[in-house]
Amino acid sequence: MLSDIEIAQQNQMEPVTGIAAKIGLEPEDLDLYGSYKAKITLPVLQSLQQKAATNPAKLVLVTAITPTPAGEGKSTVSVGLADSLNSIGKNTVIALREPSLGPCFGVKGGACGGGHAQIVPMEDINLHFTGDIHAVSITTNLIASLIDNHIHQGNALNIDPRTITWKRCVDLNDRELRKIVAGLGGRTEGVPREEGFTIAVASEIMAILCLSRSIAELKERLGNIVIGTTYDGRTVQFKELGAVGACAALMKDAIRPNLVQTLEKTPAFVHGGPFANIAHGCNSLNATLSALASADYVVTEAGFAADLGAEKFLDIKCRIGGLKPSAVVVVATIRALKMHGGVEKACLSQPNVAAVEQGFANLQVHLENLAKFGLSTVVAVNQFVSDTEEEITCLQNLCKKSGAKAILCQVWEKGSLGGQELARAVAELCEGGQKSDFHFLYPSELPLAEKIRVLAKEIYRARDVDIAPAAMRKLQRYQEEGYGNLPVCMAKTQNSISHNKSWPGVPADYTFPVRDVQLYAGAGFVVALAGDIMTMPGLPKVPAACSIDVDDEGNISGLF
Repeated sequence: MLSDIEIAQQNQMEPVTGIAAKIGLEPEDLDLYGSYKAKITLPVLQSLQQKAATNPAKLVLVTAITPTPAGEGKSTVSVGLADSLNSIGKNTVIALREPSLGPCFGVKGGACGGGHAQIVPMEDINLHFTGDIHAVSITTNLIASLIDNHIHQGNALNIDPRTITWKRCVDLNDRELRKIVAGLGGRTEGVPREEGFTIAVASEIMAILCLSRSIAELKERLGNIVIGTTYDGRTVQFKELGAVGACAALMKDAIRPNLVQTLEKTPAFVHGGPFANIAHGCNSLNATLSALASADYVVTEAGFAADLGAEKFLDIKCRIGGLKPSAVVVVATIRALKMHGGVEKACLSQPNVAAVEQGFANLQVHLENLAKFGLSTVVAVNQFVSDTEEEITCLQNLCKKSGAKAILCQVWEKGSLGGQELARAVAELCEGGQKSDFHFLYPSELPLAEKIRVLAKEIYRARDVDIAPAAMRKLQRYQEEGYGNLPVCMAKTQNSISHNKSWPGVPADYTFPVRDVQLYAGAGFVVALAGDIMTMPGLPKVPAACSIDVDDEGNISGLF
């Protein structure tokens, strides 16, 4: 059996100019990065934004159950669904995130799909791509160096170094950088203080990139970044350092969406890469708008499970961008449901209908949560060879009782042919009887602490919420300073509906702890950190980097 990378490398890609022609773009509308990658120009981006505002496509969100080591295949289903929609005559484009280098070299791997449902060139996309994430890192670190230099050069703004909230970043999993001391070495080396790094894809600059429509909006958001307070307690914004223009110059190309293709030549806008467990987990608003203007259907995905990526897509991205999804696909696997039902990973290939029944509770909660947004859903059962007919029938019956249709999806093995039934079901949701009545989970005017409580109780199913006193004081300050209408971006484990990664299934009768909050005034939301979540991941005992290699011809192996 061929690996994902071997399947991708055997595919004959079409020049990206041909892919662009499918959505009405000419070669002069593109800036080429070789033969198979391109960025659209700023004038074209503006034109697509205007078209999306007047005649948008039907927007289909792909999300999933709570992830397990058994795998769910959300990106694979997203790519395969788009190809399948095209194969049944529905003009479809994809909008996906860019992969982070951290997971590529860590444990999770890349984010280009798998099998016969991939975006290509997968090696380039999974590694440096067009340099967007590098631009995010450099911009973040420029701001950090400007802050420290300002203090070193006399501190005209009277910034209290102990209150600086801005962190440097790098797009790698590096636990050594979580907490450090910077500025050691004497008077000429800076002002000593505690510091720390975050991973680039969880940075505020990544969020700003993904939520800015234009360079003007980018500059406004950069200027609104809160970097700390003065000794007398006044909030300091980055615009006061006078270098917004320099940071925007670093981001002028990164703000433009990237165009690539699937194995079956479906156009794909791949742009922006925030994590969904510690950031808002969606591709850029510009990529989504470009896709909405280019087709009749757009398939997009949000990271991890529906309690994370989907909730943030709906409550943050749709609120800021004015988007209205038409339908949601929830990806599940028999293997993952059995893990949620208490089966060990080594035993997942053994038939166990009872475990499927027990693990279904996790899927049911996600379906119930999505219904709270007024959205119609369909379940995509990403099929594995070990799945039995009895297990599949059991899952389909359970979904039917919950008001959702469960459809087998075989796009990993068969490409678009394996997803046509799913595609027809999605089209029926978008065009047929059930119409979306999309609305947000909470109103913007609800106080920040109450938004956290709504998320904890309505989405994470907690009995109670414990907001640390220091975090509550910060929330009260944000309210007083005029940030109370911002949405909340919860940072918590992806491995459980709760805050505790060791609680699978549907945890109940527990208290949801929020230990800290951070204001992302430039991005336009407040981050709440729950449990022991960290914004800089670490590498596993055997990193995926140990399996990656390249030969003398430049062919990469071991990347998945």
